[in-house]
Amino acid sequence: MRTAFITELIRLAEVDEKIFLVVADLGFSVVEPFAEKFPDRYLNVGIAEQNMAGLAAGLAMEGYSVFIYSIGNFPTLRCMEQIRYDICYHNLPVRIVAVGGGYAYASLGPSHHATEELGMLRIIPNLIVSAPADPYEAAAVTRLMSRHSGPCYIRLGKAGEPVISRVEQPAELRVGQILPIVTREGATAVFSTGSMLKYVTDFLNENGIQASVYSFPFVKPMDKEVLTELFNRYRTIITIEEHQRNGGFGSAILELLHDAIEAGTLIKEPTIKRIAINDTFYSKAGSQDYLRSIAGLTLNLDLFKTEDL
Repeated sequence: MRTAFITELIRLAEVDEKIFLVVADLGFSVVEPFAEKFPDRYLNVGIAEQNMAGLAAGLAMEGYSVFIYSIGNFPTLRCMEQIRYDICYHNLPVRIVAVGGGYAYASLGPSHHATEELGMLRIIPNLIVSAPADPYEAAAVTRLMSRHSGPCYIRLGKAGEPVISRVEQPAELRVGQILPIVTREGATAVFSTGSMLKYVTDFLNENGIQASVYSFPFVKPMDKEVLTELFNRYRTIITIEEHQRNGGFGSAILELLHDAIEAGTLIKEPTIKRIAINDTFYSKAGSQDYLRSIAGLTLNLDLFKTEDL
């Protein structure tokens, strides 16, 4: 995903001289092509993420379209005050890009796990929160956010993620769009955000499960009209995310379900089953798949017992 991001950013910067990239001592072997091509619109601030956020706000006030880039939790959790006051309060066009969301840097331990930031960021006013699932979504979100007039967050995976097979997906996304990945007749759907999508599609295909799958590139906002249609269509909805159970993607789905009930727009109320990280730090090192496994980020056949397998 990070390669798709930087490739798209270079293409955009070729036609938009206001695009500026700031990194925090990170991105080696990734950002060099941008730095070489646009040296006057690139800055490495060193290990100073809070300063990076403030500097980006200043550049945006001077008319630049700014992207700041670092490892998952460093441009987010470390900079929460600067994101709230410097960037979002002033509604500035700063794009906070975190590479290595979830357990992508699992081998480096909890200090490098980005598993709380979606919940913390989605409650800040003016901020769009996105978590692309693959290189297709990463490039599309980058294009969309480069044109957006306010702040946004883009959570990327690490590297090497494949494009998930899609049929007739739009060339361009709109903010809040929900993407149908697999639509099958049945009573169950899986809602996935971020890089869990490949695991979901592989699991369903390997087990012959007739369930629909939807990708949510945006955790905030979501298309409420489409979401209400999905609530009315399925009896059971499974949400899956590489994030803490509290406050994340599944919580956002439950909130919007409640809003639809309150608005009287539901024909029926689906059962929501959430798969997310429990209220726990996992102080173990290993692969991303290993951390996902011990954190319980796995599907099982019992979840689909309403389906004819």
